[in-house]
Amino acid sequence: MTTPLPTTHRALTVPEVMDALSLSRFTVYNLIRSRELASITIGRARRIPAESLRTFMEIKLEEAA
Repeated sequence: MTTPLPTTHRALTVPEVMDALSLSRFTVYNLIRSRELASITIGRARRIPAESLRTFMEIKLEEAA
């Protein structure tokens, strides 16, 4: 069961992005490593700004059109 992308969050965890995009952890980290998906690290915690996820999805939609 997938949950909708939280609208109150400004930064998402990797599991939240995995769930939102129905992707594996490996794939999400590959997107981060390739800089297709922007992220920040705070201590040992990796966070993806919600705006970065929206931008990523918009770019992918444009590429698919």
